[in-house]
Amino acid sequence: MKLGLHYWSYSTPADPAAIAPTLAQAATIADQAGVASFTVMDHFFQMEAVASAEEPMLEAYTTLGYVAAKTQRMTLGVLVTGVMYRYPGLLAKTVTTLDVLSGGRARLGIGASWYEREQRGLGVPVVPMAERFERLEETLRICLQMWGDDNGPFDGRHYQLTETINSPQPVSRPRPPIMIGGGGEKKTLLLVARYADACNLFGTDKGADEVARKLDVLRGHCAAEGRDYDAIEKTVVASRSPLNDTDGFLAEVSDYAALGVTEVQVTPDRHPVEFASRLGDEVLPRLAEIG
Repeated sequence: MKLGLHYWSYSTPADPAAIAPTLAQAATIADQAGVASFTVMDHFFQMEAVASAEEPMLEAYTTLGYVAAKTQRMTLGVLVTGVMYRYPGLLAKTVTTLDVLSGGRARLGIGASWYEREQRGLGVPVVPMAERFERLEETLRICLQMWGDDNGPFDGRHYQLTETINSPQPVSRPRPPIMIGGGGEKKTLLLVARYADACNLFGTDKGADEVARKLDVLRGHCAAEGRDYDAIEKTVVASRSPLNDTDGFLAEVSDYAALGVTEVQVTPDRHPVEFASRLGDEVLPRLAEIG
């Protein structure tokens, strides 16, 4: 079982001048401790469901470029890239750049964007949900084309590219892995079956039962699409703090492991440096026992 650190808040410490050194220290500690992945949110306003929209928030890919220079081993990605925030060809180039500069550690996490307040606030087009999923599928196809041998045109309903040149190509082989985030059963998990190397589900207070149900839906889509279900990595954002209730967290992770989940992401619930340090000291050694 791998552990991922999902860095979702830049509010601690409160001084904006401390954001960069805190981020660097937390990421370095996590990397050295054996945390497998480091992810950030693709938001420009903090989510209203968890804090004030005015709380500090950094642009995701710039942040990952900074973290790449401070770390050596962790996979780096956005959880999840909002499809409306970047033109697909430029997104493929951005992820490629991160991959090259990090030595092949980039992962494309992507999904249908949803936070309309920040979109309207910053002038990002807001389109109906059905169109967002159409754009998401075209974006996936464009990224796969740009990370392959075909540098010709792409003619989609929403995006038209006359050339898909991508030089240099990613260091990752055969390409950066694609992880689609979300548990939507009709569209999101269908796109996972068609295009993704990994899925990302959110743990809830229902525990492993809800994750199991989502994975059963994914299994059905894989059967219909002729895709090997076992070839898709299963990842989950844990709902329980690994530090407040370590025994309960590990029990939950064990339940996920029994379902075939191979990575669980956790979110700091205190000063990020303390959180990363205690993950290495208190959680990772016991997590290794799960296998």
